[in-house]
Amino acid sequence: MAGRSSSTTSTRDRLLLAAGQLLHEAQGGPVSTRAICERAGVQAPTLYHHFGSKQGLLDAVVNYGFTQYVQAPAPGGDPVDRIRAGWDRHVGYGLENPQFYVLLYGQIEPGVPCNLTSSAEAMLLELFTPLARDGRLRVEAAEAARQFAAANSGVTLSLIAQPEESRDLAMSTQVREAVLAGLLAERPAEGSTVGALAVALSTALADDVDQLTTTERQLLREWLHRLSN
Repeated sequence: MAGRSSSTTSTRDRLLLAAGQLLHEAQGGPVSTRAICERAGVQAPTLYHHFGSKQGLLDAVVNYGFTQYVQAPAPGGDPVDRIRAGWDRHVGYGLENPQFYVLLYGQIEPGVPCNLTSSAEAMLLELFTPLARDGRLRVEAAEAARQFAAANSGVTLSLIAQPEESRDLAMSTQVREAVLAGLLAERPAEGSTVGALAVALSTALADDVDQLTTTERQLLREWLHRLSN
């Protein structure tokens, strides 16, 4: 946001904050341009000036809130390194934009899944799935993504709540590595555990396997799930 005037930054951020809040409240339903503008205290032309369209604003919210921590600095490389980089980007983003972050991730309701968190987990799933196929996960990829996303947002909210001058940033690294240690198995060359191999085979079954019927695949997945646990 560097380079903008304070008034411009304030208006743009109010629109992002309003859209993020309304998206959460809508629980997957539609969010109108009028509602966003009323929440942000601006007129529709202001929204179009900053984002071109309502969809442009919603796309900005998604990019602003999700991709900050799941995208590695560069594509390719070891998924674990990308996941680590993503965690750090997520925490850094939250500390740089605490008000917006809390609106995106901190307003939850009992029994109501957060659509924003679900989208973040889906992105992480893309990074954990190759690890599962290689026998490098102790749990299934979807569960790994769920646990990692929960820990990542929890640490970020905890750090935001701490006074800036006394924040323990080392805690983020310590928790990140503890979570990864619980999720990652030994590399195949060093001897994967039965559980990790079960996860790998279960992940492979996500692809079409013509040799098995649908019922046989479901039964095999159930057995593999037990072994992975």
